Amino acid sequence: MPKQGGRGRPKLTPEAQTYVVQCLAMFDPPSVVAAAVKKEFGITVTPQAMEVYDPNKRAGAKIADKWRALFNETRKAFLEDSAAIGVSHQVYRLRALQRMAEKAESQGNIGLAAQLLEQAAKEMGNAFTNKRELTGKDGKDLPPPSAVTIFQLPDNGRG
Repeated sequence: MPKQGGRGRPKLTPEAQTYVVQCLAMFDPPSVVAAAVKKEFGITVTPQAMEVYDPNKRAGAKIADKWRALFNETRKAFLEDSAAIGVSHQVYRLRALQRMAEKAESQGNIGLAAQLLEQAAKEMGNAFTNKRELTGKDGKDLPPPSAVTIFQLPDNGRG
């Protein structure tokens, strides 16, 4: 049985604390981190107890400097290295959609297969990006905006 920390809560080992700080820095929600701590270390903790390790949360405002530094380093590396995450690449997402569509079709779930194929088509059309290209007919430039004339309406005595 793990040692007890303050207020009767289980005490996390330094290894578990490092794990928690890194998970939170990678935007894992406290509830997911708490479940992972139970699975990985066999220690039952609450999601609220996990917030103590997030310096961006009120509960973690007084976190030790070493954990704050680890959190900030992990967050920075995570944000800079999103290319290492497979799902951030279109080809990965398309392959996953293909596998799911094939499985759905083989199981006779035609409705789900159709939805997955539609999602793949949207993926290919960049429907899931912020990139928008505005062009005129046949890819030519849009015409310049025309002048707007503002007319003064009669008062009609309501003035």
